[in-house]
Amino acid sequence: MVDLNSPILQIGSTIAMLVMAVTVIIIRMKASHRPVTVRKIIIPPIAMSTGFIMFVEPQVHIPLWWGAVAFCVGWFIFSYPLIRSTKFEKVEGQVFVQRSRSFVYILIGILAVRLLLHGYIEQHISIPQTAALFFLLAYGMIVHWRISMYRQYQKITGPEVVA
Repeated sequence: MVDLNSPILQIGSTIAMLVMAVTVIIIRMKASHRPVTVRKIIIPPIAMSTGFIMFVEPQVHIPLWWGAVAFCVGWFIFSYPLIRSTKFEKVEGQVFVQRSRSFVYILIGILAVRLLLHGYIEQHISIPQTAALFFLLAYGMIVHWRISMYRQYQKITGPEVVA
């Protein structure tokens, strides 16, 4: 059986997280050149919801209140800077995300805070449980941010646009 608390897994997950963060930054920078659609707003949280499958594994189980707190921290704290830095503009009838230099700094800041919290929390609970908490935190952050984006998109386009 695989030891889910090994130092190699810790290092590997940290490296994977850094690679994903850099990938997100690159994708977001490229995405600012393409129009935004409702589909592009709602697909990330829907796709991310497949991560809930991890809770099938008993080693990942956490108390319900831990999960609720993690989700709320993502919803109320971590999503706020993303919501504030995401603005839309309408150009020739299409909606685009305005490029924001602060967005990259915010993502880097969130990543740094996450790394610091991760290092502290994993000293007290198992790595799989830490992964569960940070998944719920990220999910709360993404869902709140995307709901806010959708509302802002509806304001700029009007309710008749659904594509």
